Amino acid sequence: MKYMLPPEWAQQSGVQLTWPHRNTDWAECLDDICDTYVAMAAAIADHETLLVVTPEPAAVAERLRRSLPSESMARVVMHPCETNDTWARDHGFITLVPARHAADEGGGEVVLMDFCFNGWGEKFEADKDNRINRSLYDSGALSGRYADHLDFVLEGGSIESDGHGTVFTTSHCLLAPHRNQPLDRDDIDRRLCQMLCAERIVWLNHGTLVGDDTDGHIDTIVRVAPDDTLLYMGCDDTEDEQYDDFRELELQLRGLRTLDGKPYRLLRLPMPRPVFDEQGNRLPATYANFLVTNEAVLMPTYNQPENDQKACQTVAAAFPDRRMMPIDSRTIVRQHGSIHCCTMQFPAGVIKRK
Repeated sequence: MKYMLPPEWAQQSGVQLTWPHRNTDWAECLDDICDTYVAMAAAIADHETLLVVTPEPAAVAERLRRSLPSESMARVVMHPCETNDTWARDHGFITLVPARHAADEGGGEVVLMDFCFNGWGEKFEADKDNRINRSLYDSGALSGRYADHLDFVLEGGSIESDGHGTVFTTSHCLLAPHRNQPLDRDDIDRRLCQMLCAERIVWLNHGTLVGDDTDGHIDTIVRVAPDDTLLYMGCDDTEDEQYDDFRELELQLRGLRTLDGKPYRLLRLPMPRPVFDEQGNRLPATYANFLVTNEAVLMPTYNQPENDQKACQTVAAAFPDRRMMPIDSRTIVRQHGSIHCCTMQFPAGVIKRK
């Protein structure tokens, strides 16, 4: 049986949110971030299953019932589980599906790959988050074959798949300390190709956002879309400290070719005006951190009408069959993330509706 790492726009059974609580880093703005999570939950459960992981299922369900219509609540699945934090993209399962061209070989389960999450290189506590996947699987909440890859550190935000054999990543993240040493780039490249059933790994060497504590996840700078399209963050302000690095990223993208030898269709996203925390530290605001669902794209916005609108229009050009659903992400970015970081999609048939 041949497998593939599906692109995000492939048919989904639903999306996971790991809910904020008082024992996470969200404690100081818990009401605000929960309001944002309710907005994401409403946008997802509007048309597909929402899987909520939380140590407080009754309280979260009650909060959702106050805001979501009954038909949306019917699509919500609660899973009780202790958690350190909320970044489902990075502690969630990475899934393989049977390749389309292997259909004649018959059947084939989705493979639920459980990688080690170690708080982005041992920066933060992650022991509870690293046990979420096993808890979900053992509870019977998911259909598929469990695959133990806990000897390898890999976060969902660090990879992007086109569904045709190419997986994109960044050298800043995958080669960062406290992840998979003593493996070098060639070792990691070979292992990723094997585990993710990829024909090649494309390594991007530029474009790390100031304030990004993931060491440069690709989902903050470059995203893959249908028809050999790459959406990427650009920077026009020559006074911006990020200008040179993002110029180099753009030049590298222009030189890339598909497996068929064709140039990619490049769509340039605007750089938000700098967003700072209370201490004056720049936060990694980005429009690339959107989530693609079956019918919509959840778009991060930052109360910057001109940039927000331009970003939505650019992403809409890449996904013309989906509606844009803006989500105010100013609270999420206070903890150095955005919408894609908070979510993890599952392929069709994986989440069990109770």
